[in-house]
Amino acid sequence: MNINSYLDKFNSVSLDEVKNVKLMNRMDQKFVFQINDLSDLLTKLHSSYNVLEVDGDKVQTYKTLYFDTEDKLFFLQHHNSRVNRNKVRFREYVGSGLVFLEVKLKNNKGKTIKTRMKVDAISNHLSLEHRNYLTQVIGEKIDLIPQQWIFFNRITFVDKLCTERLTVDFNVEFSKKQKSGNFHNLVIAEIKTERSNVSSVFKSIAKEKHIIPTRFSKYCMTTIDLDSDVKYNRFKEKLLLLNKLKQL
Repeated sequence: MNINSYLDKFNSVSLDEVKNVKLMNRMDQKFVFQINDLSDLLTKLHSSYNVLEVDGDKVQTYKTLYFDTEDKLFFLQHHNSRVNRNKVRFREYVGSGLVFLEVKLKNNKGKTIKTRMKVDAISNHLSLEHRNYLTQVIGEKIDLIPQQWIFFNRITFVDKLCTERLTVDFNVEFSKKQKSGNFHNLVIAEIKTERSNVSSVFKSIAKEKHIIPTRFSKYCMTTIDLDSDVKYNRFKEKLLLLNKLKQL
């Protein structure tokens, strides 16, 4: 599939324009589907969305290193549906050359709040400055160690009313020490809006194609793939979905 041939039909927006819809405090809704459905979906989206273009590229590469406690506190909080839970990561936005230490908080109102500080590069070690920043944001001191790397490609869309940002992630690969895996056959799309009741062309198209909203965490699902000892009974339904999509 030549994705760029579909993306060429979209009007482009710059990184500065996308920043106006960055939605650091937002409502998220994810959709997971088979990559063979992507071309038809892109064809139907182009009249209602613009696409981010950075240095001539409409597909960006992301590199992420997640951190967690030794006993995987953040993973278990997500698994146990804990509200006010965090994820901590370094993320490099390769096309723009930007790297951040990021904290994502899922609060008890269902909102995602992302806080971040700019850094020079991804590091396997948290400096004193990093640790102080995390303590300030999280509200307590937590000993964190690096977990897995996750790499993926992303297309970022902004609807023409500038009320919604849509990201489409694919070519997901992950690794930890000597073990690695991928979700090459999957697409993870995510709508980001200020309010949950905002109308969305993407949601309408997804509904037509029988693609339903699905809570999906790259960190959690790759953790299960890389570590057979972790608790995952509450993720079994998502694992069944992944296995079904892999077989299509």
